[in-house]
Amino acid sequence: MTDLRKTVAIVGVDESDEIGKVPDKSNLTHHAEAAYNALEDAGMSMKDVNGLFTAGTSTLNLAEYLGIEPSFTDTTAVGGSSFIIHIAHAMAAINAGYCDVALVTHGEAGRSRRSRPGGDAADPGSQFETPYGFLGAPINYAMAARRYMHEYGEDKTRQAMAEVAVATRKWAQLNPKAYMQDDMSFDDYHNSRWISWPFHLLDCCLVTDAGGAYVITSAERARDAKKKPVWVLGAAESHDHNLISQMPDLTRTVAKNTGPLALERSGVTHDDIDLAMIYDSFTYTVLATLESLGFCGPGEAPDFVANQRTAPGGDFAMNTSGGGLSYTHSGMYGMFLVLEAVRQLRGECGDRQLDDPKLCLINGTGGSLSSTGTTVLAVD
Repeated sequence: MTDLRKTVAIVGVDESDEIGKVPDKSNLTHHAEAAYNALEDAGMSMKDVNGLFTAGTSTLNLAEYLGIEPSFTDTTAVGGSSFIIHIAHAMAAINAGYCDVALVTHGEAGRSRRSRPGGDAADPGSQFETPYGFLGAPINYAMAARRYMHEYGEDKTRQAMAEVAVATRKWAQLNPKAYMQDDMSFDDYHNSRWISWPFHLLDCCLVTDAGGAYVITSAERARDAKKKPVWVLGAAESHDHNLISQMPDLTRTVAKNTGPLALERSGVTHDDIDLAMIYDSFTYTVLATLESLGFCGPGEAPDFVANQRTAPGGDFAMNTSGGGLSYTHSGMYGMFLVLEAVRQLRGECGDRQLDDPKLCLINGTGGSLSSTGTTVLAVD
């Protein structure tokens, strides 16, 4: 297999001008603001871009809106993992010579959306799950979490989910852009209202308006970038189902394949990782992902995250932005995992900054625990 380590780097990242509750801006406005902000961060302009990547909207719409005529275009859309997967796709396109400056954007008025989602009545989900009450992500993920509780213990799992929620909120309180800044105690978690058992409100991600973007380019151009390049070491992607009823194992995601492969391609091990950015659509997503990636064994995540190990001051730094649980979550959260990873590796995170991190593993999840993209980023 061709060694692509450090052949491309991320050189610019940013959000849209406002995130959270922004009722007067459309999806495309969030895309555009984030794109211009990320390019400015990279010391580039829209004229430099010849590769365009996004999910959830057509690059036909986006390119026209931004005034780009790309030589490479990619609208891979497999849920929230898409923007991590785009890193590998951009790396492949750049190394193949199809483009040399790739712009990856996300924009979603998830909280203030002007249209209502609707599925095709002929789709398998509409036929075989909706009639039985599977009406959205909280219900689908709740079924998976319930299976995990059955296998590994209800009380133990509940406490682990609380550990994740409380630790993530502590990181959010150090992030001025985070939507949720209030204190959260374990009692607050346990007393929050039920959404879909076994999920409390504080097990569930936010619903916000937000955009984000990053710029990825060749090693040659990256060395002349405005800021320190963040190198892509390795990546992997996969999906093993669409409907939650067809998930091979409700306690393990396909990160069991992408995690080890991304590490192997990067030439590093779990012990080398300084920061883990793990998609947290729900607290349970984190537990299943940590085990699937191989940071701990099946059923061991509750012990792994115990005693606020992932909170500020803990010895396993995770989701330092405040995550989808407390920072922002516009619908497809994967983009924001990348932004925080790059900022931490560049040393730009202020009060929440880690002590000189060199390696970050990012894992995005999409659909109903369906798709996974895993990437390892590094700085010199």
